[in-house]
Amino acid sequence: MGVDYYNILKVSRNATDEDLKKAYRRLAMKWHPDKNPNSKKEAEAKFKQISEAYDVLSDPQKRQIYDQFGEEGLKGQVPPPGSGSPFPFANGGGGSKFFHFNSRNAEDIFAEFFGQSQFVAVGGFNSAGPGGGRSVRFHDASMFSDFDGENMFRTSNEGGPTGPRKAPPLENKLPCSLEELYTGSTRKMKISRNVADATGVIPVEEILPIDVKPGWKKGTKIIFPEKGHKQPNVVPADVVFVIDEKPHEVFKRDGNDLVVNQKISLVEALTGTTVNLTTLDGRNLNVPITDIISPGYEMVIPKEGMPIAKEPGQKGNLRIRFDVKFPSRLTAEQKSGLRRLLGG
Repeated sequence: MGVDYYNILKVSRNATDEDLKKAYRRLAMKWHPDKNPNSKKEAEAKFKQISEAYDVLSDPQKRQIYDQFGEEGLKGQVPPPGSGSPFPFANGGGGSKFFHFNSRNAEDIFAEFFGQSQFVAVGGFNSAGPGGGRSVRFHDASMFSDFDGENMFRTSNEGGPTGPRKAPPLENKLPCSLEELYTGSTRKMKISRNVADATGVIPVEEILPIDVKPGWKKGTKIIFPEKGHKQPNVVPADVVFVIDEKPHEVFKRDGNDLVVNQKISLVEALTGTTVNLTTLDGRNLNVPITDIISPGYEMVIPKEGMPIAKEPGQKGNLRIRFDVKFPSRLTAEQKSGLRRLLGG
């Protein structure tokens, strides 16, 4: 019979479909090349053999041919005369009849069971290669140690798979300036993904519009359900964009408040001044300072902070923190004059 697929999967000849799935999950997790970096060639050979065995035994027609004619039957050898073969053999050259076996890609089978790690670039997906083919990759091979290849499909209510597994969300940072988060903006993000159908894998591009709302904070998530790569027996991943706030030259955000550090001289701290600021929406804001500025003093300007996303029309505060610049030296005359003025 040649290759013994039952022995490769370590199952009996009466193995059920569930027995085959259980055996494949266990062995594929054990021999996946990413889990065996120190013996990759051996693991690749084993992994391919395990996948081929599962491909044959899980397909009723292939399994029936294999059980009757062995590996030769799958390779297109002519069945023995008078075999009474019940299989729908295709016509071959010279009028001979044979069954043609197309072996599935090992990584495709693995992806159907365990999903597919997809790499996200800023603004979209990276395709899985110049040819558009799919591949299963892992950011860290240590992920295998978290699962035993069997229990990862179990729930607290059942002892086996409950249906197609959904691929994990694909998160991608969406950098926004503080101005964009103040006034709001519309962003268009281009993604490309692979869609598998009966004819193969087709690369598809799509533009996803994102309306950034005034007041959104760092960490806000925008979710596009099931916009990830589409592959058999796996629910596509959600594509998630996460708001990231770019540093600003003048303002710093603190919740719904804006904070600005303003340098003033000692004279200005004692006698008063006017602070001129350009707001995030382009207005000129002139803030008169009449109080004496002491160390740690902070001036609060109500409703000049960030918009509050959950309270339309409302804003946080603008807080001005002062950095008083003291003179590096004073003349004897200046010191004497200060004593007279301040009563020291």
